[in-house]
Amino acid sequence: MRVAATGLMWLFTTVALALAIPALWAQSNLVDGAGYAGLARTAAADPDLQAAMAAELTAQVGRLGSGADPAFVSAIAAAYTASSSFPAQFARANGFAHQWLFTDTVSSGVDSQGRLFIDLAPMLSDSAFAQTMRDYNITVPKSLPIPLASNVSETLRPGSLRVAGLWSPWISVGLAVLAAAGALMTFILARRRGRIMVALGASGLVVGVAGWLAIEVGQRHLVATLDESSENLRRIADVMLATARSSMHQWLNVTLIVGGGLVIVGVIVGLLSGLASAGER
Repeated sequence: MRVAATGLMWLFTTVALALAIPALWAQSNLVDGAGYAGLARTAAADPDLQAAMAAELTAQVGRLGSGADPAFVSAIAAAYTASSSFPAQFARANGFAHQWLFTDTVSSGVDSQGRLFIDLAPMLSDSAFAQTMRDYNITVPKSLPIPLASNVSETLRPGSLRVAGLWSPWISVGLAVLAAAGALMTFILARRRGRIMVALGASGLVVGVAGWLAIEVGQRHLVATLDESSENLRRIADVMLATARSSMHQWLNVTLIVGGGLVIVGVIVGLLSGLASAGER
């Protein structure tokens, strides 16, 4: 009976851990506004994103004022996206998309057709563009929403993730507590602590490997969602997805390392226990 209870508790712990890791990552990096802004700032340091953003800014300046010299504006935009002020403003622009999804209040800058967007007005209002805008007599509007896709997704609507934003902190912490409690109960119920440490370490390894596989499958669906975006915005989205993937990989790598460490410690504990038992005989 005790062996069966230990096995069930180990299975419960494994499932709880498999749910807790992605839930905690999503809460820290996607649902939380500050976490998402941090993710965007990290992505903004990527040269590919900077080049794509410079090209998009150049295109938008051209739309606002047809007399602007594209080559000159492109050079200004490239210098701006490589500057220290760009990451924070890029994070702010993405903040509008985050607010669009996680709140049910839609600001005046939201695209009238209900499409997910980023707002480029704060970037074009930066001092790097000020003289250029004056030279070409261009006025930057208060909001310049650029849709990330040409069609409206039925699943991505204003406030569509509001419920997730409300419950995510509680769910993620709850799952983490359940996983920790399950691991503790499994350890208490086990007759041989070395073996159960190996089993718990194996849980971490299984969750880590499964997470890597899930990311590879899931990213294909995310990429398909942005297939109809403009070339520049698709390049920006690709870097954002790669940054998020790298962040998730780091979390999973920690899970794998901890799991592998528990397996090693469990094997050592088992060997020492065996030697101690043999010595007593």
